[in-house]
Amino acid sequence: MSEGVYVGDAAVDAPGDRGWLLGHFKPAGDLRHSDEVEIKWGMHPPGDRRAAWVRGEARRALLILVSGRFRMEFPGRQVVLSKPGQYVVWGRGVDHSWYAEQESVVLTVRWPSVPGYAVPDATAAGTAADPAVAAGRAGADPAAAAGTGADPAGPAQAH
Repeated sequence: MSEGVYVGDAAVDAPGDRGWLLGHFKPAGDLRHSDEVEIKWGMHPPGDRRAAWVRGEARRALLILVSGRFRMEFPGRQVVLSKPGQYVVWGRGVDHSWYAEQESVVLTVRWPSVPGYAVPDATAAGTAADPAVAAGRAGADPAAAAGTGADPAGPAQAH
């Protein structure tokens, strides 16, 4: 790495930090350390589901589908992304979860990068969990566990 430049490969770097490429959790002095933004390259096998809903989210987020079919779940609404480039943005305080309907790659950007979020034990939940579940804010959502509930009719379906 040259000073001021970091060159990486998201497919190689992401699994080492549960998908996260940039954020407050990277070591101080690392170019990928940021208090302003977090970036994740999420690689999800079919059927991969968030271990628990994020409750009381303190950040804004943007999720862009790179490949596959990926469902974002919000209270009373689901959004299915099925074409590369489709995206969803949500604001502070919006509870959410996700489900990979097919093998999927997604790019997530969150801001600001907020310390104090903890990762649930993914092996206990049987899934590759996202490390953004807030300590004390996560809880299972019975509706999410009931089945996919997805509308296969078309792309970026808002439910």
